[in-house]
Amino acid sequence: MKSLAKKLILALLCLGMGWSLSAQTTITGVVTDEEGEPLIGAGVLIQGTTIGTVTGIDGDYTLTVPADATHLVFSFIGLSDQVIAIEGKTRIDVVLKADQTFLDEVVVVGYATVSRRDVVGSVASVNSEALNQVPVASVTEAMAGKMAGVQVTATEGDPDADVKIRVRGAGSITQDSSPLYIVDGFPMESISDIPASDIQSIDVLKDAFSTAIYGSRGANGVVIVTTKSGKSGKVSVTFNAYAGIKNMANKGAFISQKPYDFVRTQYEYALFRDQISSYESRYGAFSDIDLYQNMAGNDWVDQVFGRSGHNTSANLSISGGSDQFKWTVGYAHFDETAIMVGSDFSRNNLNFKGQFTPNKKILFDVNVRYANTKVSGSGANAINDRGSTSQSRLKNSIVYSPIPAESVMSDTDVEEDYNSSVNPLVAIADNDSRQNRSQWTTNGAFQWTIIDNLKLRLEGGLDEYRRTDDRFYGLTSYYVRNNTLAGSNVNP
Repeated sequence: MKSLAKKLILALLCLGMGWSLSAQTTITGVVTDEEGEPLIGAGVLIQGTTIGTVTGIDGDYTLTVPADATHLVFSFIGLSDQVIAIEGKTRIDVVLKADQTFLDEVVVVGYATVSRRDVVGSVASVNSEALNQVPVASVTEAMAGKMAGVQVTATEGDPDADVKIRVRGAGSITQDSSPLYIVDGFPMESISDIPASDIQSIDVLKDAFSTAIYGSRGANGVVIVTTKSGKSGKVSVTFNAYAGIKNMANKGAFISQKPYDFVRTQYEYALFRDQISSYESRYGAFSDIDLYQNMAGNDWVDQVFGRSGHNTSANLSISGGSDQFKWTVGYAHFDETAIMVGSDFSRNNLNFKGQFTPNKKILFDVNVRYANTKVSGSGANAINDRGSTSQSRLKNSIVYSPIPAESVMSDTDVEEDYNSSVNPLVAIADNDSRQNRSQWTTNGAFQWTIIDNLKLRLEGGLDEYRRTDDRFYGLTSYYVRNNTLAGSNVNP
């Protein structure tokens, strides 16, 4: 009986293994393009799952699929995906064709628009839908992470912080590496004051072939911005608004000093400097340091960066026209209160864009934009006081004493230590700033189609930029401490 039972168990195990093996199928094949060239690294995926593989150097693949798999998905960058039914096949060869939608996309190169299929150089593009998905103050911030080979970084935490765009990295040690900005055919110094809601597309020319028409000005790449235009038909009204709040994401990364830790550090420093008597006059005998163990101190990081910031944005666009005249009018407002005390940002934009075509050969273009921006305060790590980083608000909030006591650093001559004896909130008030800038931009163009494929186009523009900076230097500021006013040194 035992021998019979063992034989039955063995038979069942063999039957189960045979069923398990038959439940899976191994599929092989080759993936090529329309020219018959094998595609290296093409994706082969079981539809509806994350199970898949990639093709090898000869475009071949091998994939084991379960019995319930019905379709395979073949994909490759720049080519259209294909979904093939398995239907019991053990070999599936696939030819992937060019993605017509991608090739027919229109991009701006130089002073013309061409289909992407005809572009020889390297061009990165982003459209209005992608830009409007990110609720930020500047369109340059919305570009971050949207285009391969284009690096977008903010210099600091200020609402109006300079956002640097690098197309080819840092091309010069001593000179500016910023790209050339072209807005509707006209060069501009910056696109930070243009709201994302007004932009139709952004094309970035990255290689020498694409930027050659701009000469040396395009050495660091060219960012071409095309704003929205009106369309024929009924009047269209578009309104978009959002609001948000923000707080410090990781307060634990900036730990404020506890009274006990601060006093113990001061003791060790005083011991090193042989200034124990000075320490005891401020904090008492070291044997009584336990008194500071449960003392509540000031959390300066929270007081400087702990407020709840908010931002609001609203933009209204009205467009319309006929076959002869197309127009669009827009207004955009953005307001931001930062999490840092005394730091605010506000911007208003107006724009008008019109296109008049009296006949098939004549075209008039008019584009008028106005931007008004108000900025209060400086960034968290700004060199905000005539070249000294010692006024950094973040530094002050971390190193300043959590208890009312004079700093043992007050008798030193080290420049970087001056502000460690200044209350962080006082330092902010003593380094207050206000900036107001406005910009009018007017562009016009006349185009005459002489014959087919031959056009005469005349363009002209006027750009007016005004900026006022108001700055308050209090007694604790670096500027007052280190400058002679009225023939004497001013010491707070």
